[in-house]
Amino acid sequence: MLVVWLHWDHKTVHQRGPEALLRSRMDFLLLLPHGQRVVLEVDGSQHFIRDCGRTPDTAKYAAMVGADRELKLREYEVFRFGHDELKLIDDARTLLQQFLPDLFRRFRVNSS
Repeated sequence: MLVVWLHWDHKTVHQRGPEALLRSRMDFLLLLPHGQRVVLEVDGSQHFIRDCGRTPDTAKYAAMVGADRELKLREYEVFRFGHDELKLIDDARTLLQQFLPDLFRRFRVNSS
């Protein structure tokens, strides 16, 4: 059995305040058989730029990869997708139709 947990917060940054988003960690969490936990992240430019501009923010990037390390030490597998990979529906479908069967094979998830 495959269990997928998805959290979506419909409130805006203005409503919650920017600090609230610091606690938002996973885009998707797949709870697979045998206690396997897989995190899927979709990253836009907010993960590596400063002030909605074009200036790279190495501190933001370092915090993101640091959080990935922490998850991996707690036995989560983390897979990241760039926003542009999933922006167009046909591109997203092609990518996910290849990725998901490969992911399920790796973690020995069968369709029965």
